[in-house]
Amino acid sequence: MSSQRVPRPGPNLRSRSVLAGQAAAAASEVEHWLAPDPDPDAAAFFDVDNTIMQGASIYHFARGLHQRDFFTTGDIVKAAWQQVYFRLAGVEDPEHIAKARSSALAFIAGHDVSELEEIGEQIFDEHMAHKIWPGTRALAQQHLDAGQRVWLVTAAPIEIAAVIARRLGLTGALGTVAEHVDGTYTGELVGELLHGEGKAVAVRAIAEREGLDLERCYAYSDSSNDLPMLSLVGHPCAINPDPRLRAHAKAQGWDVRDYRTGRKVALAGTRAAGVAVAGAAAWQAVRTLRRSR
Repeated sequence: MSSQRVPRPGPNLRSRSVLAGQAAAAASEVEHWLAPDPDPDAAAFFDVDNTIMQGASIYHFARGLHQRDFFTTGDIVKAAWQQVYFRLAGVEDPEHIAKARSSALAFIAGHDVSELEEIGEQIFDEHMAHKIWPGTRALAQQHLDAGQRVWLVTAAPIEIAAVIARRLGLTGALGTVAEHVDGTYTGELVGELLHGEGKAVAVRAIAEREGLDLERCYAYSDSSNDLPMLSLVGHPCAINPDPRLRAHAKAQGWDVRDYRTGRKVALAGTRAAGVAVAGAAAWQAVRTLRRSR
């Protein structure tokens, strides 16, 4: 992975969202694999959070960093609150997700890229492997068995995405690119989070680079925020969808799959109930962390 600084966009350059997509494609991690009967024109693109993996990958990563003293118990409680909100609402709140991921990037400032890559492998085993949705994993394997390339496309840092892709035997990963100079993180992003339109830019760039026919490609996500990416391919699919995406998918005749169990019947409760649950979860996180120490 290159250690050169990527210029940040000035006022006359493309939007930060487009820059994020271009940076993700340029920094994409690719695993070399040999399909028995390769299908060179088609690929599948999977979102990660709540699509491939239950919950937010950055939260699981943050837990691992906390255990390695990258930040304090108070910081992880804030992350726990955001994770509880994410699971109760069943929909990504861009502001919450952005704050969580930006905070995580700030904590890695000054650390070496190689250090985070090694830690990422350990954290996958500790906190992520058992969070993979079996149904979505099986879908990804079907594409691989058909000789098609399978890419992860996520707002999580590319280092996390690359670990997940490698461990699942997928083709490669597109993720948010954290700026690093001479192998050391600066705490800044190249562009912004790989989110919304940025994902579509990254997928289009990969399609051009790899010679893919987007009409023959597939895309999977749980979030309406990923409609730009889903609408880009000929075979979009809503996985564990949020309400807006579910409605849109049904209206468009898209495939809808839900691998969740124990659907959130508590969602009809009041906001106060949700706050109480979140507060209890945060307090439990504190108790658990204290016991672990």
